[in-house]
Amino acid sequence: MKAAVVTAPDATPEYGEFSEPLVSDGYELVELVAAGLHPIVRSLAAGQHYGSTQSWPLVPGIDAVARTSTGDLICTGFVRPPHGTFAERMAVPKVMRIALPPGADPVKVAGGLNPALASWMVLKTRVREIGSLGTVLVLGATGMAGYLAVQHARLLGANNVVGVGRNPARLARAAALGATTVALSGDREVDAAAIVDAQGGTTPSIVLDFLWASAAETAFASLERHGLKEDAADIAYVQIGAAAGPQAAVPAALLRSRRIRISGSGAGSAQVADIMAEVPAYMQLIADGSVDVPTKTVPLATISEAWTAAADDTYRIVVVP
Repeated sequence: MKAAVVTAPDATPEYGEFSEPLVSDGYELVELVAAGLHPIVRSLAAGQHYGSTQSWPLVPGIDAVARTSTGDLICTGFVRPPHGTFAERMAVPKVMRIALPPGADPVKVAGGLNPALASWMVLKTRVREIGSLGTVLVLGATGMAGYLAVQHARLLGANNVVGVGRNPARLARAAALGATTVALSGDREVDAAAIVDAQGGTTPSIVLDFLWASAAETAFASLERHGLKEDAADIAYVQIGAAAGPQAAVPAALLRSRRIRISGSGAGSAQVADIMAEVPAYMQLIADGSVDVPTKTVPLATISEAWTAAADDTYRIVVVP
């Protein structure tokens, strides 16, 4: 069959022949309709992600909208390596098929679910914990996942959403959604003060961090607190992405002076059953237009050009047959 084929960690996928997937018990053969070119797809193919099998050749792609033998459109994934979803056909677990709701655009679903669920799930969990979001701080509001996170916070009733990033033009998109935006200058003291000002005298109930590294350290500085009185705030700091770098220094005083919990949201940190349970409802949000999912489609045959094109994280590239 035709597929995108990665032959080595540093190789660009080439459109070519790959072995047909083996359909064993509990699996079914489906046809590609749309699959998102997410950052995790690139890092897995390059062997840089903690989930990589470190084995090549392989077909990249982790999730997809596919067509079953009966013509149904389903959201699926969990394809066994070395196969992936950037192929004409794939074998997927029968228990991992979720039907698309009427009116849902397969391209929007394929492009939106991966970048959306990390923030959607943690925000819903936070609402259950505390009842109301109050102020939400989004580090990396300029990217696709951050743009969706701003929308999610608004949908779930946040009083104030502060969007932080380095690109003022892209921050304007978050501002159009009602976010208060802060353009990082690189001066930690100045940027931390700007984040505090943007919060309008409140403390975030949750921080969604798609950047990490120096941006996280700036956020930590904005959360500094002095005095020995018990902290009235309760902050959930959720590390989702590391677009700015893999390491960040966490101040000891921050952990001791504030009620703050730092945790991660990503593959391996959430129960698969919990993720799957959220998919139908989120696809419905896409179907009824409650969330805007910017996408750009590319044919599978042009995967090499799409893979090497200049990165633009304001939309999600979606591979179609």
